[in-house]
Amino acid sequence: MLLCNVVMDITEVYVLEEMKEQNVTNEEIDETIIDENQDVTEDYEANADKSEEINIEEILQENEQLKQETTQLKDRMLRIQAEYENFKRRTNEERLAERKYQSEKLAIALLSVLDNFERALQVEITEENKGLMDGMQMIYNQFVEALQSEEITAINAVNEQFDPNIHQAVMQVEDDSVESNVVVEELQKGYMLKDKVIRPAMVKVNK
Repeated sequence: MLLCNVVMDITEVYVLEEMKEQNVTNEEIDETIIDENQDVTEDYEANADKSEEINIEEILQENEQLKQETTQLKDRMLRIQAEYENFKRRTNEERLAERKYQSEKLAIALLSVLDNFERALQVEITEENKGLMDGMQMIYNQFVEALQSEEITAINAVNEQFDPNIHQAVMQVEDDSVESNVVVEELQKGYMLKDKVIRPAMVKVNK
């Protein structure tokens, strides 16, 4: 409105000077000034209304854009949070698995030593080697106990139902005295570390 008043004042001065030069009466001057002021006021109000409409439209557009950006940021934040939770869960699972099976590599390396011990103990015992065999048996027992303390245990095989999860069938036989799909002979012992198979048992299975 301040701008409008200034415009009106300028208009009055301009009209007054012009009409005085034309010898127009004061009454006519007043009427002319009133008409001019009315026109200026109407033009200003029309432009103000138009400007206000434009401003409202721009504000609405900006508001809608901000809503979209807020939604996008929220979705991105939720995705990042979900990815972080999955990463943290996988990391914890891997850490727990690593701790749970930390002796796996050592156990696998020692199994071949254990196999050799068992083959050596199959030698026929005589008076000459009895002392040596007793010592080897004692060491073998200590070896097995050490493995068991780490929850490394042998897999049951002979006379057990064949289980592909823990048994590896390398041969098949036909024996009517034995039920079908039963392990009849163990060719190599299998071992588990806790609940994980680190070496399946090599077996002979009845058809």
